[in-house]
Amino acid sequence: MGVTGPPGPVMDRDEVDRALARLGAEHEAIETSLLALQDHAGRRLLEGAELTGVTKERWATAEASITLLWTYFDAYTDALRGARDIRSRRRWSSREDLAELTELLRGESVTVAGSAAGTAATANAPTLHGAGRLSHSFSLTTLVDRMNELYASSLDMVVTADAVWSALPARIDLLAAELQRTRRLAHSVGVRPGEHPAGDDLEHITHTLTSLREQVVSDPLAFWVPAQGSSAPGGGRPDTTVYDREARALEDVRREIDAVLTVRQDAEQRLVKLRDVLSRADRTLAEARTARGEVLAKIAATEVPVVSGPPTALQEQLATAAEYRRRAQWHRLSPLLESLEHKAEDELLRARESLSAVTQPLAVRAELRGRLDAYKAKVARHGLAEDPFLIERYDAARRMLWSAPCDLRVAEQAVLRYQQAAAELLTAPRVPEQGGFEDRRGEQ
Repeated sequence: MGVTGPPGPVMDRDEVDRALARLGAEHEAIETSLLALQDHAGRRLLEGAELTGVTKERWATAEASITLLWTYFDAYTDALRGARDIRSRRRWSSREDLAELTELLRGESVTVAGSAAGTAATANAPTLHGAGRLSHSFSLTTLVDRMNELYASSLDMVVTADAVWSALPARIDLLAAELQRTRRLAHSVGVRPGEHPAGDDLEHITHTLTSLREQVVSDPLAFWVPAQGSSAPGGGRPDTTVYDREARALEDVRREIDAVLTVRQDAEQRLVKLRDVLSRADRTLAEARTARGEVLAKIAATEVPVVSGPPTALQEQLATAAEYRRRAQWHRLSPLLESLEHKAEDELLRARESLSAVTQPLAVRAELRGRLDAYKAKVARHGLAEDPFLIERYDAARRMLWSAPCDLRVAEQAVLRYQQAAAELLTAPRVPEQGGFEDRRGEQ
């Protein structure tokens, strides 16, 4: 190479030795890093994979960068070796040797063939300046900076792809295994595609996971979220958005299947309970219809509500539920049983309310009868049971309450008249007469 003179002041021997030591340490560190990159598991996987998308593009760039890295490193090694040879010529380097070393160590003394850079670099990779030139010259410091840039970008790509491959495929495989177990369980309880929404969900999850795994294997960089503000190689995390969504969907399906399994285990018991509730409702309505006839016969001047018959729709649905159980269609039986249980309880409540409404007049008559007898007993305890006036009013009230049909309004007035007469008699003062007592009361 032609020497045009050292850049700046000529270095002395101590400066040359320190520079050679520093460059030697850098050379060793760069060589160690390049060998580690060469042996990196992620790089070996990238070399053997059928890549697509952004990963394919970036790996082409990274491969070119790695090739250029070794080209630069070889040139760096040759330059360093040349400088060491000059320094080792003599113990005390001459002025000419020091000038030449200064040129090698500080000047643009490293020449790299332009063809090597042109064939190794791509549009996105760092390249030598002036692609059309036959050769390019660098200083050792500039060459180290370029190698550091190429190494960082190449390592980032390799580490990122390896991180995604280390995280996602294994998790997808575990979820796929759980999916297969869930599919078998779903099939055993009749949860199948086209017959149950959960079966359709399982099909969708299966297709999504299969597609996701293929995409992750062929294009791992498409599933990487870079860390904000981080410049370290591999700074970021795998993008698990799709995986997490499908995992949650599978968990929802599992809960649905667990509910169906619960139905299968206690279906017969629930059907028996449903039949019992509906039977009690029917008996209550029948009792209400009988009571209505009795009320119409025994109570006068009273509006008695009409009692409807048992709903046939519930019996039909109950028969459908029994058929689902017989055919082991648990996924259809589950929602039907829940609906029937609510409707059956509502029907029993309606029947009881109907019976209460129909028998209310009889309850009123019974209450009036009890009140009349209670006052009669109270009068008897005070020794007034034989009072003619009270007997007359008691008999009048009793005839009305025990006659059919009974007019409740008239009977209630008769009971009130008896109560008033008894209260007046019980509170009236008494005077002694002929060794006894005689009640004083005005003419009624």
